[in-house]
Amino acid sequence: MLGAGSMAVISGWVLVFYTQFCGLSAGQAALIFAVARVLDAFASPMIGYISDHFGGNWLGAKFGRRRFFILAAIPLLPSFALMWLPGQTFWYYLVSYVLFELIYAMEIIPFETLAAEMSTDYKTKAKFAGSRILFGQVSAILAGFLPLWLINALGRDSADTFFYMGIIFAVLFMATAAFLYLFSWERFVPGSPEARALSHTGATGLGSAFKALYRNLFSTMRIRAFRLHLGMYLGGYISQDIFNAAFTFFVIFALAGSTAIASGLLGTMYIVQFVAVIIAINLALRASPRIAYQIAAVAFAAGAVTLVALWSGGMTATSWVLWVPIVLAGLGRGALNYIPWATYNYMADVDEIVTGQRREGSFAGVMTFVRKATQAAAVAGVGFIMQAGGFVSGATEQTPQAVLTIAVLLGAGTVGTLFAGILVSTRFRLDGRTHSILMSEIEHLRTGARAPSSLENRAVVEDLSGWSYEQLWGNNPVAGVKH
Repeated sequence: MLGAGSMAVISGWVLVFYTQFCGLSAGQAALIFAVARVLDAFASPMIGYISDHFGGNWLGAKFGRRRFFILAAIPLLPSFALMWLPGQTFWYYLVSYVLFELIYAMEIIPFETLAAEMSTDYKTKAKFAGSRILFGQVSAILAGFLPLWLINALGRDSADTFFYMGIIFAVLFMATAAFLYLFSWERFVPGSPEARALSHTGATGLGSAFKALYRNLFSTMRIRAFRLHLGMYLGGYISQDIFNAAFTFFVIFALAGSTAIASGLLGTMYIVQFVAVIIAINLALRASPRIAYQIAAVAFAAGAVTLVALWSGGMTATSWVLWVPIVLAGLGRGALNYIPWATYNYMADVDEIVTGQRREGSFAGVMTFVRKATQAAAVAGVGFIMQAGGFVSGATEQTPQAVLTIAVLLGAGTVGTLFAGILVSTRFRLDGRTHSILMSEIEHLRTGARAPSSLENRAVVEDLSGWSYEQLWGNNPVAGVKH
């Protein structure tokens, strides 16, 4: 609810809110995103690292090394509503955006570790990921339709639409975070000897802690499966960020529609995404995440290209034909939302055979930082390119050059990033069979063995990890610890 909901609202509406209702230029909006990302470059990895090593103190022992942060962030989540207060200055919007982003990281990074903490089984983790994304799509549907309902109630020119939307979402975030804390658990019992041992793994002292933190951050990139996973993740999500940021402007200025029509189309797309997640869960389990990803990317690309083609043919926002590309895009986007987060749950397992450690928090910190950094870059990039193309903030009409720029962003920007994700996916080979082999080899190494159980098992774990078998289980510099 928090992850998909806030990201859907921000990517779909914040650029419209800043430029059309708050008097900010597209460049000022882009600067807000850039400042937030610089600060987040320090905050997200730090939260992940701290949560990995939080089990040995009394707070971690009482509340859990991950779940403590989830609980502590709940009373701070109303900061989301403050982002959408109309009539404020550039500095207000900068500070409020940065504040929410930091609180978001405090909540979401420990949450992202929980599926890996709660189970080691491939199918169970896939179901956890499916449940997560299904509820996320419900939140995204609300992000699509809620502005339409509020516009109908408050009037299409009211900036309060976004403030009330922020309040509603803030309450929703607090409620679901409370349920998350109450009904989740951690594999390592807080305060147990195993948890205390994990909490004391790493450096002591502030300077050494920062060094260890960023060593962990960059060392995650030395896991081959994680690098490929990130490539697929970014291809699927950046394409959606570009599409979302350009879509409302495309409907208003290219298709001669309105904010209300854009809201209705987005809401419908998110409903289709919900159905697509259900299909993707079964396809990924029966076939492979790689094949499901490629089918989804092609469907989304077809939707984006068809939208631009209809516009070039003179279609307007009132035509029923627009539902065809909306459905195509929704089918692709739903699966693209699910697959990366399903495969992410296995990254700590691949890392464990390399390092002999469990570093879910480090991977979650990297994932959250990369997600927010790329989303901000995509939304800010759309803003800068629109401004360079002649877009005028607050104007009721735009020049043909500005409209063409928006259309190219929606079409070429979306398809280009999807194509990059497809290329990466052809090399990704983690599925149910290879994960089962990976887990059996971890248990094999845990007994003290150093030779692989079979040549096939050796080939699988070397392909997933990117390291030779003799270098696995800590016999490498990845985590800075040798066994």
